[in-house]
Amino acid sequence: MRIATWNVNSITARLPRLLAWLESTGTDVLCIQETKCSAEQFPHDELRELGYEAAINCNGRWNGVALLSKVGLEDVVCGLPGGPDYDGVQEPRAIAVTCGPARVWSVYVPNGREVGHAHYAYKLNWFEALKTAVAQDAAGSRPFAVLGDYNVAPTDEDVWDPAVFDGATHVTPAERAALSALREAGLTDVVPRPLKYDRPYTYWDYRQLAFPRNNGMRIDLVYGNEPFAKAVSDAFVDREERKGKGASDHAPVVVDLDV
Repeated sequence: MRIATWNVNSITARLPRLLAWLESTGTDVLCIQETKCSAEQFPHDELRELGYEAAINCNGRWNGVALLSKVGLEDVVCGLPGGPDYDGVQEPRAIAVTCGPARVWSVYVPNGREVGHAHYAYKLNWFEALKTAVAQDAAGSRPFAVLGDYNVAPTDEDVWDPAVFDGATHVTPAERAALSALREAGLTDVVPRPLKYDRPYTYWDYRQLAFPRNNGMRIDLVYGNEPFAKAVSDAFVDREERKGKGASDHAPVVVDLDV
């Protein structure tokens, strides 16, 4: 069973590449972030032609998450239970679905913007709500994982130059402590290092030739419980999908399970 996560940075803009990638990789379940579309604009028909059902949580031009599956969609939870609002709105940043033998979440953690900003506090509160929401599934006997754009680099090795990020979001002790707290709920990072590349980044800015220079960050993560981690037979960052015209600024992260 192949499960992947990909921040597509607009499913409308990325649709031709998304469809081609799904067809070529044989992915069974894909967690998507930043759909940046309304529910009415979501491309259900095109995905259905490839055999995918879709569960979505998207309501406009920003944010938005989805789960695509060839192996069924059951027990859908749309949104983060107990999650905080931002400016009085529950943003579409989480969705959970049981897909065949595994239960998975697709999450788009708030960016945080800058330290001290209200969005930064919102980000930390969002992490706390996520830990509470996943605790029961994480402790269960069924393979379970939270996949997505966490907007946190777990260690200094997960950014191309720690000095560049000094004092910025994505690397602060509080954000990394939030990741640690999530692991304490019974989840581990199932994508090993090193992979094919010494530093398997998942995100590169569009500006300043960041991708050709490999000035990236590893912020797209797969955190699984023990049954999920034990079933992992392979994991990789599909760096090739970041290349070329019309690419997202994130690459897919792919995990193969023996279930």
